[in-house]
Order: sequence, then structure tokens, then C-alpha cells
Amino acid sequence: MNETAPQHPVRQIAALAWPILIGQLAVIANGVIDTAMTSRYSSTDLAALSIAVSIYVSIFVGANGVLYALAPIAGQLYGAGRFEAIGAEVRQGVWLALFLTAIGCLILLFPAPLLALAQAPPELHAKATTYLQLEALALPASLGFRIFGSLSTAIARPRAVMLIQVAALALKVPLNAVLIFGGLGLPAMGGPGCALATALTMWLSLVAGWAMLRWSPFYRPFRLFGKGWTGPHWPAQRTLLRLGIPMGLSYLIEVSAFTFMALFIARLGETAVAGHQITANFVTVLYMLPLSIGSAASTLVAHALGAGDNSAARRMGNLGILLAAGIAAAAGLAVWFGRPLIVRAYTPDPAIIAVALPLYAFIGVYHFCDALQACAAYILRAYRVTLVPTLIYALMLWGVGLGSGYLFGFDVTGLAPAIPAGAAGFWVGNTASVLLAAVFLLWYLRSVQNRMR
Repeated sequence: MNETAPQHPVRQIAALAWPILIGQLAVIANGVIDTAMTSRYSSTDLAALSIAVSIYVSIFVGANGVLYALAPIAGQLYGAGRFEAIGAEVRQGVWLALFLTAIGCLILLFPAPLLALAQAPPELHAKATTYLQLEALALPASLGFRIFGSLSTAIARPRAVMLIQVAALALKVPLNAVLIFGGLGLPAMGGPGCALATALTMWLSLVAGWAMLRWSPFYRPFRLFGKGWTGPHWPAQRTLLRLGIPMGLSYLIEVSAFTFMALFIARLGETAVAGHQITANFVTVLYMLPLSIGSAASTLVAHALGAGDNSAARRMGNLGILLAAGIAAAAGLAVWFGRPLIVRAYTPDPAIIAVALPLYAFIGVYHFCDALQACAAYILRAYRVTLVPTLIYALMLWGVGLGSGYLFGFDVTGLAPAIPAGAAGFWVGNTASVLLAAVFLLWYLRSVQNRMR
């Protein structure tokens, strides 16, 4: 059943990382397509999309992060050869997904308190509200699909997830075109059309994923079905929550740093927030590189820990970090030289281009530090260590990142132009926070590995 047949560690990581990368790029491409297509509909819709996406992604990523607790549990059980125990954990994960869905949908259906932070004009507020309410239709399917994705990645089968994600992207493009601009007898919805297209593709993805679980021979040893109705098992739920809540919070902290950046930058006007959205969107695309390597290395570290081989776990984790750092450095240089072409591929609007280009100067350093911290955090999760990394994220990304970003962005300190103000000021603070997070996470990972010797 093990798909990691190549014996060299680099090949093992690569065999798992490339399907994760393609699948995640397909997911992120949905956001790129939404941004690019909406920018061609109107700048007002693009600004509303930026605000609404920041809120939705915070909820989506936070809930998905809690459910990702299934991955290190299933990965260690897989390494130990306890296949039927994995099925029991998956069934408990479904109950947790239902609970998270109820909370998330309530926030999406009644988003006024969060939208108030943006102090947006009424037209932006109305469009963002419609977008978020439509995304409430997508959330149950998104969390259900996360159960399938966490299981498949944990047992070294990410290609199944990738195939569904790529197929969903292929369907998203024509749906977006019809729902944003109108066609086939349907009226033009603008930015909110992206949300309806997302809901349709996510429900189809969920059906495909659960069909694989039900009928693919590969998943049969886990005994996912045929056990009858099983209610919540509270000790298992506590284990999932003990790991998942800090993981969900860490994801939420990461994403909410961008969320509040967007909400604060929205006070500077439509052009400023649109330029930030283009920059943040591309940073998210780049993040998929270290994410895929970190996720692959984390899976292999969990397998080694489950098998009782702590030395192999340490070697695999360290190699994953080195790979992620090297690739991130090369990507950062490429972005620096190609940034004018990248920005113009997003939007033809000269005003938005003028705002976005200076922000791209931060991407190289930001991405390198982001790669280090992301990979270290993923490997710590394989060790089932989640609380301390979450505290590090809170102090660095919220305290240093948002705190200094607010001070610089609105020039509260009066240090401009020595430290840039406006959207660039927020990016100065955010880059510093990711650098510090990387330093502390790498140090803590080394201490965990030393204790496991």
C-alpha cells in the first residue's frame, strides 16, 4: 500500500510533494482566476472581492486547520500498520467537520460585524455580504473534502486528491465566466458569481472524493464503511481537538494577518486594497511550494515516528526544510526580475499597477522566510506538537506583524519616508513578523528533535 517506493529521501519527498503542489496550485488558481476575471468586470467588484475573500479564507482555513489534525494521527497509525484504527479516526473527523460547519456558516450568513472593520462604502459592503452568504453554501462541502484530503495525504496517496482538484479547476473557469459576466440566460453577478461557482465545484469535488473512499480498493483496509452508525467518541474528539484547535488557530492567525491587512488597507481606498490583493494573491501562489514540501516531509516524518524510527524522522524533517529553503530562494529571485510582467498579467489598470509594483519588492525576502516557518511548522505537527507553534504565530504575526504594520501603514510613528507608509508599511511589518516566526519555529523544532533522540 505504500506509494513511497523510491528509497532516496529526496525522491521520497518529491514523489509526495509534486501531486500536493499541483493540487494546491489548482486550489489557489481558483483565487487567481476570481481576482483576474473580477478585475475585468469592475474595480468596485474587485475591491469587494478582496474584503470578502479575506473573511471567507479566515473561516475556511481555520476550520480546515482543525480538521488537519487527522493527518498526523492517521500518518502515525499508518506507519505503525494499524489500518482499521484509521477508519475509526476518520468517522470521528466527520462529526468534527459537521460541528465546524455549523459555526462557520453562521458567521458567513451574518458577516456585518466583520465587514464593519473595513469601513467600506455601502456598495462594497452589499457586494461583499452577498459573496459571503453564497460561500456559506460551499463551506460544508469544503470541510467534507478536507477529511478526504487529510486521510489521502497522510497515507501517501495525494494523487487522488490532486486529480479531483485539477478537475474542479477546469470546471470553475467556464462557471466563473457565465456567472460573473452573464450568459446562457443568466444575469451578470459580478464578484458574487465567483462564490456561487465555488459552491458548485466544491460539492462535485466532495461527491468524487467520497466515491473514491467508498469504492476504491486502496481504501478498503481502513474499514471506513460497513461499521453501522457511530456517534461521537469523546476521547477521540478530545484528541482531535487538542491537536486541531492549535493547528486551526495557527492557520487562522496566518490568514487573519492578511485579512486584517486587507481590512485596514481598505481604509486607504479601492486602488490601495486592489493592489494589495494582487500582491497577497501571488504570495499565496508561491506559498504552495514550501507547503507541498512541508506536507510531504511531514507525512514521511509521521510514518517514521509511527514505525519507531526517530533518527529517520529527524533526517527527513531536516531535508524537507533545506529543500524548501533552496527552492524559495530561487523563486524569490525570479519574482524580483519578473514582477512587472506578473502585475500586468493580473490587471490592465495603470493605477492598480502603480500601487502593486512597489509591494512586489517585499516578496523575495517574505517568501524565503515563509518557506522556513511553514516547513518547520508542518514537521512539528508530525510530532503532534501544535500549541507552542501557535503561540509563536500569535506573538509574531499578530503582535509584530499587524502591530508594526498598523503603525507604519498609517504613519503613526511619523517615520515616513524612512519606513514606507500606506500598503507598503503593512508589508514591512508583515515581512519582519514572518522572519521572526521562522527563527523561533526552527529553534523549537530542533529542541523537539533532540528530546526524541
